[in-house]
Amino acid sequence: MALRPVLLVPDPRLKQPCAWVEDFDESLLAMIRDLEETRAANPGCVGIAACQIGEMSRVAIVNTAYHKKYGAQSQGHMVLINPIITAQDGERMGREGCLSLPDFTANVRRAMSVSVMFQDGMGQEHQITATDFEAVAIQHEIDHLDGILFLDRVSNLATDVFPRKNK
Repeated sequence: MALRPVLLVPDPRLKQPCAWVEDFDESLLAMIRDLEETRAANPGCVGIAACQIGEMSRVAIVNTAYHKKYGAQSQGHMVLINPIITAQDGERMGREGCLSLPDFTANVRRAMSVSVMFQDGMGQEHQITATDFEAVAIQHEIDHLDGILFLDRVSNLATDVFPRKNK
């Protein structure tokens, strides 16, 4: 395992869609271990996408289990490979931050509930439904895989973007 540097905006790789994973091999598992080590090394981080460490593959990790407010609702540690949102419902506005844009947070409108199909590290298919904060974290990471940053979803850059108070 290796702690990898996190790409920061305006790195152009963060705006590129990631490639579908086709080979479920040891190199994929090694990259997932690096991705998890990098996520875990950043206190408060609940998700990370492979593109944030320079790997242009459709792989993301989400773990909201340790969040002080929403942890009890969490499905725990999830490795999402080739994730696709198959359904969404409701709407919520919430504050989001990102490892790739560490100095800012913003109000972002997201679905309140999402159903997601994905594969695990062995290529097995899964489907889950997530709600509230966990659903937001999943949507945020899937956006990364599509080359979309949370600032791209902000309604008004002048009123909905804020300097981060605690890094």
